[in-house]
Amino acid sequence: MSITYNEMVETIRMVQLENLDIRTVTMGISLKNCADSDFSKMNQRIYNKITTYAQHLKKTAEEVEKEYGIPIINKRISITPIAEIIGDATKEQAIEIAKTLDKAAKELGIDFIGGFSALVHKGMTKADQTLIEAIPESLSVTERVCASVSIGTTKSGINMDAVRKMGEVIKEAAERTKDQNGLACAKLVVFCNPVEDNPFMAGAFHGTGEGEVVLNVGVSGPGVVLNALKRHPEADLGGVSEVIKKTAFKITRAGEFIGRVVAERLGVPFGIMDLSLAPTNAMNDSVAEILEEMGLERVGTHGTIAALALMNDAVKKGGTMASSYVGGLSGAFIPVSEDNGMIRGVVDNALSLSKLEAMTCVCSVGLDMIAVPGDVPATTISAIIADEAAIGMINKKTTAVRIIPVPGKSEGDMIEFGGLLGRAPVMAVNGYGSEKFIRRGGRIPAPIQALTN
Repeated sequence: MSITYNEMVETIRMVQLENLDIRTVTMGISLKNCADSDFSKMNQRIYNKITTYAQHLKKTAEEVEKEYGIPIINKRISITPIAEIIGDATKEQAIEIAKTLDKAAKELGIDFIGGFSALVHKGMTKADQTLIEAIPESLSVTERVCASVSIGTTKSGINMDAVRKMGEVIKEAAERTKDQNGLACAKLVVFCNPVEDNPFMAGAFHGTGEGEVVLNVGVSGPGVVLNALKRHPEADLGGVSEVIKKTAFKITRAGEFIGRVVAERLGVPFGIMDLSLAPTNAMNDSVAEILEEMGLERVGTHGTIAALALMNDAVKKGGTMASSYVGGLSGAFIPVSEDNGMIRGVVDNALSLSKLEAMTCVCSVGLDMIAVPGDVPATTISAIIADEAAIGMINKKTTAVRIIPVPGKSEGDMIEFGGLLGRAPVMAVNGYGSEKFIRRGGRIPAPIQALTN
């Protein structure tokens, strides 16, 4: 693809003044041929394959970043869900694989590696059970490994036995990292309808329909959209949509160009361009502030869902005109801890957990980087997961939960996670229990929307 002179000038302005960056280049690597009944051989094969394919990822990304002047914030790897290759491995061996993944990521200088994952939306194999049991310890003894579990899809319904189990896993992961405010939970996502080419952590994995190796790209442009809207303070909502659409077009063009350059130099296929507006802790790089620029006094007030729906739709329209390879999640992330405007909305009592849940009906993913009191029961966390999965299942969209029950903390406390993960106010949960509902188990059947054949 070619870039015009005017596009280059605009891109320079977006980088220098409006926080445009490439949030991530993520190399997806298939580990299918690493499976072996001999655990030592399998573990070594995993390490060798990752470090061979990705040996030049960081260096190449940094060279392209320097050459074109567009920051590439994260270099990441996604792999085949580990539960699909470990066979009869024990829990201890699964934890050993997590350590191997962490070692590979550190050696390569990679920020995160995703795919310590299991897909159990219809049932669990022995390998799935083993991996899920290994998640809490694996995430507590590694730094860069991310895990995800699919517990539901529109086609299969929701595996409520897995939902119950994931509430317990999240509680254990938090307790194992209580000296870090439950940080392990920030590396764990529970999905409904997960996508196979998502470049964003913690939910990235290299799906079964993917090739041997691929490079996927995710952009981050809330600051660019915010500044564009500030130049049109009197536009009606149709005009607002047009401004966002045109801005998303420019962001996508720049992101795909950089991604294709990195892929070409690495000698791997270019995969998809994820359009998601992913906020950061930088000033004026907030999805919430975009919604407030539209006219909301504070994010979370009445009108928030309508404004978010408008923005999400406009981003998709602009992005799909710019690229024929749009994939991943593509829309708007609303992680509380990574968005200063969202944090302000919670602190000012404008934004509640219930409102965030409603917002997920029209945005990209779901409840993301939510801190809750450490004494919240595991069954309540499971019920929150079930609610979010139901939204995804019925609406045929991806939804997810990344929730952190912070040990020893209560509603109103402010928790520092540091770096990209930011800080989060501990949010209140409904005080009434859901234990009997969760303990019923079984499977919520697939909805009528599943019958599409």
